[in-house]
Amino acid sequence: MSSPTLDRLTADLTTAMKARDTDRTSILRQVIGAVRAEEKAGPEVKELTEDDVLAVLAREVKKRRESAQIYAQAGADDRAGVETSEADTIETYLPARLSDDELQSLVTAVVADLGATSMKDMGAVMKEATARAGLSADGKKLSALVRTTLAS
Repeated sequence: MSSPTLDRLTADLTTAMKARDTDRTSILRQVIGAVRAEEKAGPEVKELTEDDVLAVLAREVKKRRESAQIYAQAGADDRAGVETSEADTIETYLPARLSDDELQSLVTAVVADLGATSMKDMGAVMKEATARAGLSADGKKLSALVRTTLAS
């Protein structure tokens, strides 16, 4: 079983190569390489599921966002812009992010479902909220919303 996202990445790579779009070709090659490396990680080669492929893409986006932030702090704005552009390109292959309102309603529902009342319950709430949101939520935003919801 092949991942639709990996198939799309491969097709887009071919298109970018034919169009001689060197930047996009480079980014797509890096991402496909990261997916292939993940397949070969461990004692035996495994075929990744769609969720596994999306998790690799999410990690690649996170790496580039963190690099962009470091470059920006160091004053290398041109390099930070490149990293941000790469992250934006990869992000187009991920599911749409939840809006702040949708994220807040998800956190409120999880807190109510679990009967969480204090910060002691944060671990359980984060685990359930992360499971429900999947890759559609930023972990930092989710954590902040859980904290404010449990603190009030």
